[in-house]
Amino acid sequence: MEVLFGCELDVKAVLLLSGGLDSYTAGALAREQGYELYALTLSYGQVHDCERDAARQVACDLAVARHVELSVDLASLVNSSLTGSKVIPKDRVLDDHEIPTTYVPARNTVMLALALAWAEDLGAQSIFIGVNALDYSGYPDCRPQFIQAFERLAALGTRAGAGGGEFKILAPLIEMSKAAIIRCGISLGLDYSLTHSCYDPGTSGAPCGRCDSCQLRARGFTEAGIRDPLLG
Repeated sequence: MEVLFGCELDVKAVLLLSGGLDSYTAGALAREQGYELYALTLSYGQVHDCERDAARQVACDLAVARHVELSVDLASLVNSSLTGSKVIPKDRVLDDHEIPTTYVPARNTVMLALALAWAEDLGAQSIFIGVNALDYSGYPDCRPQFIQAFERLAALGTRAGAGGGEFKILAPLIEMSKAAIIRCGISLGLDYSLTHSCYDPGTSGAPCGRCDSCQLRARGFTEAGIRDPLLG
């Protein structure tokens, strides 16, 4: 899967924007390629909903054409640590072969489906998502096979696809390590102090430093040889 994509200036693209460093970097890469970005942020009942504030700051920094926030109550349907029905694991040894309790059933499927609906209405053929298959927590919906399968679904299940058009689900970070993602973002001038990664922040929004996401972020900054701006 390609990391960079050539395009004409001002081509519209929908960006799934969580407020984390991955979606921020994916958006910056899309902007660098000349895409006009339409950012979509979903509140799905996650306990770390302060990432929504980070998404607003990131959207502003990326100068998106429009930022839409939607609420989809997955918490009423599924059990996950991220929706409050289980304890968020701390200090665990990360194992990409184990699906952790922080997995939210069908989350990326739902997000991509909503992004697809908006893209078709906008006349956009590209959707950017910041999933990563190397430094991730074992989520099956972050794998290249899933992205490729959803792209085929988009071609089959839309009016644009039936008319011969095509949608590209672009995951420019999918084969990058967290350290490589951070180096890429720094080279693009990104301000990672705007982002939020922690699954279980304190009341002030400060990261716990112990959840899977905090561990992955810390390892990425350490391996990149760069200090995390959230640590002061």
